[in-house]
Amino acid sequence: MESWPAPSVPALADAAPALRLHDTASGTLQPVEGSDGTARIYVCGITPYDATHLGHAATYVTFDLVGRLLRANGLRVRYAQNVTDVDDPLFERAARDGVDWRDLGREEVQLFRDDMTALRVLPPDAYVGVEESMPRHAARVSELIESGAAYLLPLPDGEAAQASDAARPGDEPGHDVYLDLARCPDFGHLSGWTREQMLDVYAERGGDPDRPGKRDVLDPLLWRAARDGEPSWPGPDGAGPGRPGWHLECTTIALDELGPGFDVQGGGTDLVFPHHEMSAVQAEALPGSPAFAQVYSHQAMVGYDGAKMSKSLGNLVRVSDLRAQGVDPMAVRLVLLDQHYRQEWGYTDELLSAAQARLDRWREGLLGHPACDRALVATVAERLADDLDSPGALAAIDRWIGEHPDGADDGSDVSVADAVDALLGVELRPEG
Repeated sequence: MESWPAPSVPALADAAPALRLHDTASGTLQPVEGSDGTARIYVCGITPYDATHLGHAATYVTFDLVGRLLRANGLRVRYAQNVTDVDDPLFERAARDGVDWRDLGREEVQLFRDDMTALRVLPPDAYVGVEESMPRHAARVSELIESGAAYLLPLPDGEAAQASDAARPGDEPGHDVYLDLARCPDFGHLSGWTREQMLDVYAERGGDPDRPGKRDVLDPLLWRAARDGEPSWPGPDGAGPGRPGWHLECTTIALDELGPGFDVQGGGTDLVFPHHEMSAVQAEALPGSPAFAQVYSHQAMVGYDGAKMSKSLGNLVRVSDLRAQGVDPMAVRLVLLDQHYRQEWGYTDELLSAAQARLDRWREGLLGHPACDRALVATVAERLADDLDSPGALAAIDRWIGEHPDGADDGSDVSVADAVDALLGVELRPEG
C-alpha cells in the first residue's frame, strides 16, 4: 500500500541526546538505542471506516516525535504501520451506507494520508494493508497450528450451514483457529492486568469470550472461518477459507517488516489489552521467537464533551474538518504537542486558539529576526529525550522568544527555526 509523501527535515548540527521512553510492560523509562545503527518502530494503524480524529492524530504525532528524535540521534529508522482494511466495523459501515467495503476503505485511507501530510507526520517505510498481505497471515496461522500453540474449532451449529453457502468447490470444512494461552506462560506480562480486569473489557474490545468450545475464554482468534455474507480468502491447512483475527494481523506485519525484538511498539492506551497483549503473545508463541518488542509505549486517550473521543460515541473532532475550516495544520499539531503523551486531556476550542496565537508568536520571533541559539536547541532536544516532554520543549521556546523579542544570534549555525521543524515537526514558514 502506498504511504504519503515525506516532508523535508532540516539537518541539525548537533546530535540529540538518547531517547528514553516509558515502557508499559515494566513501568519504567527505557532507552531506545536501536541495533546496528537502526531503530525499528511499529505503530498500529487505522481501521478505515471514518476520518482521522484528534485522538488518532495525537498517537501518530507522538510516534512521529519518536522517529524525529531517533533520526537526530544519528540512527536510521525503519517504521512500519498497518491498515486494518479487513474488519467488521468497515463491513458494517459499508453495508449501512450501501457502498462496497473496499471503496470505503480506499476513500478513508486517502483521507488519512491527506491528514498526515498536512500534519507533517513522517510516513512509514512499510505501510501494509491486511487485504494485500493476506497470504502472509494465513501462513503465520499455519506456523502456530503446526507448533501446537493453536487449535481448530468447528463452526458453531447454525453458522456452519450459513458458511457452507459461501464455500467454494474444493474448500475444506470451515474451522476457526485460536491461540492456546495455556501454552503461553508470559501471557499478561505486557499489561500486568488481572484476569478479572481482562474479562471486564474483553468483549467490548473485540474479544469473543462466549464462543463455544474455546479452551479458555480469553484465547484470541487467529483465523475466522468464512461465514455467509463475509469476504473470505484461502486459509491455513485444515481451517479453510476465512480471514485473520485482528491481533494476528499486527503480529504478522510487525514480524515481517521489522523482525522480532524490534525497538518500539506504539499505539493508544486502549490497545494495551487485548490488542498489544495478544499481538505480543502470539509472536512469542512461534517456535524460537524472542520478545516481540523491546519497549511498549502508549498514547493516552483524548476526550471531548466529557468522554473519550471515539468513532463509536460520535464525539469526534476530525482533522479533515478543521482543515476544511481553514485551520492551520501547524496550529493543530501544536495543540497536540502541548499535551504530554501519557496524560489524558480534553480538546477545547480555547486550546486551538492558544495554539494559533503561539504559532503566530513563533513565526514572528523566529522568522522575523536572527534566531540561532545552540543552548536553546539543546534544551528542546533534552526535553524530548526525557520521555517526550513536548510541553517542556514548547515552554522553552516560548521563554526564549519572550527574552529575545528582537531575536538573537550566538554565532553558531544552529537555527532555532530549523530545530523546531526537525525535532517538533512544526513548519514555521506559512504555505504559499
